[in-house]
Amino acid sequence: MVQVSVVIVTIGAKNYLKLCLDSLLKQTQLACEIIIIDNSLRPELAREIIQSYPSVKVYPNSENLFYSASLNKGILLSQGEFIFCLNDDVILNEDFIQEAVKGFWVNEKIGLVGGKILRGAGKILDSTGLFLTPWRTARERGYGRLDSGQFEKSGYIFGVNGAVVIYRKKMLEEIKGINGYLDVNLRMFYEDLDISWRANKKGWFAYYLSTAKAYHVRGGSFRPDSGIDKPMARRYLNDQLHYELIKNRYLVIKNNENFLGFFLHLAPILLYDLFVWGYVLFFQPRLLKIFFLKLGNYFKRKIAKLCYTQKKELMF
Repeated sequence: MVQVSVVIVTIGAKNYLKLCLDSLLKQTQLACEIIIIDNSLRPELAREIIQSYPSVKVYPNSENLFYSASLNKGILLSQGEFIFCLNDDVILNEDFIQEAVKGFWVNEKIGLVGGKILRGAGKILDSTGLFLTPWRTARERGYGRLDSGQFEKSGYIFGVNGAVVIYRKKMLEEIKGINGYLDVNLRMFYEDLDISWRANKKGWFAYYLSTAKAYHVRGGSFRPDSGIDKPMARRYLNDQLHYELIKNRYLVIKNNENFLGFFLHLAPILLYDLFVWGYVLFFQPRLLKIFFLKLGNYFKRKIAKLCYTQKKELMF
């Protein structure tokens, strides 16, 4: 029996975590451990989880570490050969783990496995795989489309949506960078595209299994109720999260794109930027102030570091 560790990051929104845990504990193939990284900053949440689910390991944070850093913490604590990173607003079919791990036996270089992610009653698709677009964003295959059986064929994909993904621990160790398994600078948004892209560059593959089904409340933990499961997420994000969404795309391009790839895709990248900044200018101009402040602070830190280095060199 393969050893699968589950890592869930939660802020304790609504009753998502309870429903998620209930679906995990009904699996035909149980996880060897369930680790919860608690970003809620509410001590009573950890006590409630332990009381209701005594087999679950809970690690409360004294501050919100956000998604990527929290997953890194959970992965470091995990013991399994495979690491199942799961959003708390996901409910799994009873045979999800049993079906999903079959993907790893197709090829020993498969490092990421995902399944068919649906919404609500299971009629609408949320994701059947992650793909890199010419404008260097993440495209969720099937996103928002009616599930009519068009993605029943399992096979290779570019990457896996971060809400429901199983990683091979060996791959995570191989692609781990100075900023962790998941880049902590990508606090949330684009972290799944980044790790999929890094895996591809290292010769690892992602695989999709249509028989592994899960149900995801898109944006359940950070969007208002009016924006849950709705397209064009940026319309429902607060200024800080919208800033993260825009900034992280640039970081992922910087981290992964080579010069030739950037040159070949420069036109679609610039076209996408025109749309993004046009939207910001007309609908959320407050974001411009945030970007200028962040950029100013960045250059201040760089200048301070440069001055410190030069002063240290003069001393010697």
